[in-house]
Amino acid sequence: MDTDVYTQVKASIKRNLKIDLENYKAEQMKRRLDSWLVRSHAATWKDYLDVLSNDAHELEKFRNYLTINVTEFFRDMNRWNTVRDEILPYLQKESNELKLWSAGCSIGAEPYTLAMIMEDTLPRKKYSLLATDLDRGALTRARSRGPYTLEDIHNLDGIQRQRYISATAPFYVNECLQKHIRFEEQDLLLARFDTNFDLIICRNVVIYFTAEAKDVLYAKFAAALRPGGVLFLGGTEIISGAGKFGLQNFGISFYRKV
Repeated sequence: MDTDVYTQVKASIKRNLKIDLENYKAEQMKRRLDSWLVRSHAATWKDYLDVLSNDAHELEKFRNYLTINVTEFFRDMNRWNTVRDEILPYLQKESNELKLWSAGCSIGAEPYTLAMIMEDTLPRKKYSLLATDLDRGALTRARSRGPYTLEDIHNLDGIQRQRYISATAPFYVNECLQKHIRFEEQDLLLARFDTNFDLIICRNVVIYFTAEAKDVLYAKFAAALRPGGVLFLGGTEIISGAGKFGLQNFGISFYRKV
């Protein structure tokens, strides 16, 4: 995709989907867009953009493609073990009611994972859990508690499956996990955040963001945390110069607000 075409596509996406691709790394996004064009069977981007202007269903499919994230329950199990064994015990000593946020929650596997941990390890602890994403289709599935595939739930042990997941496919999460969760549509770079969160989880969401966009987001996350609150990132995501945001490293993938 050449620069002129990419400029036109970005403008169309911003106008029709309210997604600003200026915040994303150009080369990675070009490859992602060109892959979609091949799958759409349109000859050119001009042809496909003409389709989008007249087909609401295709527009929603395109939106979901741009915003979808790979996810599963208990993805990167070692990190979730750290949440269970170290992060939550630390946080619950400081707050009577934990305020939690899964940012970029996709189809809901992440917030439901956190809810399972809360139910298993701190069953009497009061908490609220905000779960947000830009992908409307994913949010609909999350609010509906599924359906989830066997691949989505493969990290759950037998007790967790029996307690929290329907017995046969397609798999749905038990409604007991949903009582503390509020799902909302949100563009992280544009939205104003609530404050005083104990834990913010944002994993593998910003990998396509520019360095400038990442800095904006990390500053917003830091402002949204209470002092001592923790930011949980993806395994390959490192905040360079965390101190400038008022954050300090708190173990692999974790940062604490000073």
